[in-house]
Amino acid sequence: MVSAEKPAASSGARRGSPGEGLPPTTLVLPGDEPTAAALIAAAVEVMAVHGYHGTSVRDIAAAAGTSPAILYHHFTSKQGLLATMLDRGLDVLIAATEEALDLAGEDPADRLRAVVGAHVRVHLESQRESLLGNSELRSLEPGARALVVAKRDVQQRIFDRVVRDGVRRGVFGADQPDDAARFVSTACTAVAAWYRPGGRLGPDEIVARYEEIALDAVRYGR
Repeated sequence: MVSAEKPAASSGARRGSPGEGLPPTTLVLPGDEPTAAALIAAAVEVMAVHGYHGTSVRDIAAAAGTSPAILYHHFTSKQGLLATMLDRGLDVLIAATEEALDLAGEDPADRLRAVVGAHVRVHLESQRESLLGNSELRSLEPGARALVVAKRDVQQRIFDRVVRDGVRRGVFGADQPDDAARFVSTACTAVAAWYRPGGRLGPDEIVARYEEIALDAVRYGR
């Protein structure tokens, strides 16, 4: 993790390959060009400490071990880089949730456990990315923000459908299924704000707890 002091603009690029020494991030895809991947990883690392507006292109380039001009070969701007990061973050979350739901079977309780488990686990494993996605959505220009919000709504609709289906089938007793679904997804997202690796509860324990909390929230079996 980077220190609270931003990389100095005058210190030059890191030695070695671009991105060398940076923590991995779920926002880098297997097919990414190495320098583009390094810039994404560096942006996650620096923005997680200083925020979007407190981070310059020079800061990102220095952390990535390259020059500021190189960023514009891969992204239209710092704004374009942020848009890519937040867009990919939602893609990772939606893909994990849909995969878990596909494997869950037809029982409404199992289906809710599946989407809650996937959502919580992604936010635990992509903690910095999740916090950036929530805090820096406001920093996106309107067009990019609309795309990210639309994908966020796709994720919420997965929760909505699962809870509504459970209510329709008499398995969940929630009087307000959409409110219950929103409560559950919001609580699951919030784990990124308080989770500390190496703390009293490990990821599996947190996932199991949140699955049961979600079932209580929708009044499972009542």
